[in-house]
Amino acid sequence: MKEREIDDRPHCLVVGVGAGTGLACVQRFITGGYKVSMIARHGERLQSFADDNEHTMAYPADISDLDGYRATLRKIVAEQGLPEKVIYNAALATFAPYAELDTDLFERNFRVNTTGLLVTAQELAPQMVPAGGGALIVTGNTGATRGTPRFVGFSPTKASQRILAESLARELGPQGLHIAYVVIDAMIDMPMVRKRLTDKPDDFFAKPADIAGEVFHTAHQPPSTQSFLVEIRPHGEPW
Repeated sequence: MKEREIDDRPHCLVVGVGAGTGLACVQRFITGGYKVSMIARHGERLQSFADDNEHTMAYPADISDLDGYRATLRKIVAEQGLPEKVIYNAALATFAPYAELDTDLFERNFRVNTTGLLVTAQELAPQMVPAGGGALIVTGNTGATRGTPRFVGFSPTKASQRILAESLARELGPQGLHIAYVVIDAMIDMPMVRKRLTDKPDDFFAKPADIAGEVFHTAHQPPSTQSFLVEIRPHGEPW
């Protein structure tokens, strides 16, 4: 890890950093004056993000290994300090008809999408509450609000994640820790998505930078007007 002059910046943690929403959130918080610790499974790619973006630190971790994930969170706090803002963007999905769904993958998805969020709260919230001014923002999608065919391996895990986030918000909000759930009702503008949907116009897609802007805004809402459930979608998205 490169040594950088970052200690004077407030600290943000982004869990689940890929080339779309996760990286866009990292970059938005950097421009907002933060240093950013990043967690993702693929260490080489994560380090490339750190190499390309000032004020970032790469911490590879597989959230499905809960003990290893806890150890990574503790290492981040020890090395970078307690984060003021935490973005939980980690997600795993399996798309298949219900009769063909591998139950091991189903349970793995729950572990990353829901149990990983619980572990994050267990490790960080007890310290963030007395520090004051903190926020834990969870990114979700339409699967968190409804079930559809072939999403059996994904939607239940995101719905449980949303309910967990709401439970945390009701307990920790009165203690001063802002918890919010951002439902992204959209196809996100990423190369792999564009490759599949070549016939769609540009405004069909949600831009990662715009999503990150709303996440940043939500994380900085004043105590008198804080959201829990935030829904964002392109203007032409049917809903």
